[in-house]
Amino acid sequence: MRPSRDEYFLRMAELVATRSTCHRRSVGCVLVNSRNHVIATGMNGVPSGIVHCNEHNHQCAGAHAPTGTSLDLCIATHAEMNALTQCRDVHSIDTCYCTASPCIHCLKVLMNTSCKRIVFLEEYPHPTAKFLWAQVGRSWEHYPKSW
Repeated sequence: MRPSRDEYFLRMAELVATRSTCHRRSVGCVLVNSRNHVIATGMNGVPSGIVHCNEHNHQCAGAHAPTGTSLDLCIATHAEMNALTQCRDVHSIDTCYCTASPCIHCLKVLMNTSCKRIVFLEEYPHPTAKFLWAQVGRSWEHYPKSW
């Protein structure tokens, strides 16, 4: 059976997440324009030139902190930020598909793009992000995984 567009892009985000280099969590992001064309992808991981946290027993100071906490101790760049750095035109973004909803930091950057929808599989523990997104009248959609 043919998957819906949302399921298709969320599955793609899951595939992107498999390239993550973060010890804490693997997150994938797919940015799509209004014609449903992929315009960028990103996964969370350490910045270029840094030893990957999931290789050679190297872990940053935030590697074992509970999810959603100690973000300043984790050296990984989030999937949404990595996707945005690859996006040629942030004003062509229509939908952001993520394996986890964006944290407050990523959300504030997404608010400065044309993104209208955020569709995700798992809720990240930053409720302020959802509140801010709703304040500007954009769509925040939890997609229950059915595959």
